[in-house]
Amino acid sequence: MSDAFNQETLFDLTGKVVLVTGGSRGLGYQMVRAFAAHGADVIIASRKLEACEAVAAEMRALGRRALAVACHAGKWEEVERLAEVAYAEFGRVDVLVNNAGMSPAVPSHQVTEELFDKVVGLNFKGPFRLASIIAQRMAQGEGGSIINISSTGGLRPSPMIVPYAGAKAALNAMSVGLAQEYGPRVRVNTISAGPFLTDISKAWTEEMREKCVSALGRPGRPEEIITTALYLASPYSSYTTGSLIKVDGGMP
Repeated sequence: MSDAFNQETLFDLTGKVVLVTGGSRGLGYQMVRAFAAHGADVIIASRKLEACEAVAAEMRALGRRALAVACHAGKWEEVERLAEVAYAEFGRVDVLVNNAGMSPAVPSHQVTEELFDKVVGLNFKGPFRLASIIAQRMAQGEGGSIINISSTGGLRPSPMIVPYAGAKAALNAMSVGLAQEYGPRVRVNTISAGPFLTDISKAWTEEMREKCVSALGRPGRPEEIITTALYLASPYSSYTTGSLIKVDGGMP
């Protein structure tokens, strides 16, 4: 059995560099912690540098190299700068996680052009630009894995989140297209996340935090996304690309 499939090194990311957008809180933070715990050096990006620095300090305490970068993941020029800073510091990115997103609930007829552009920018435009420029670099180097964090809304659109659902559906399609374009050296996959008890759930009712319409009947705990992310980041998913994995408790 090759080292890549040695049970003793399951999900070992030692020597790898992982970049996570929206990495200072919620699902992003949980993934950063998991990657670092499995040996990876990490780049934490979000709009608030102070929050990124706090997470970076935590990862350094684990003995990892960690870089905090302030970046609006929906802005073309800022994600280009993020890529440049990442490569200048580490010389490579082995895993990219496009995690930053937003999903305001607004009646469709009340959505302004400004809000529409913000939602599509953060959930599709920025991730597209970041994934495409890093995929090119990965393809020219030693390859890599790109993980796009999508939502059940992209598969099962509901009222009040139509621009968000459309952007996530586009993100799903993007994963398939980029997997074809930059394979075989670069793998691109999607995690379709259901409702999770992250910061956004603080605005939910108590019932919504305890129950949801799914096979498991409850929202996910943030740490329940990490095994899927580790799988897609590691050599254990070497034959998985252009795929969408639902982590949603069995949403209908």
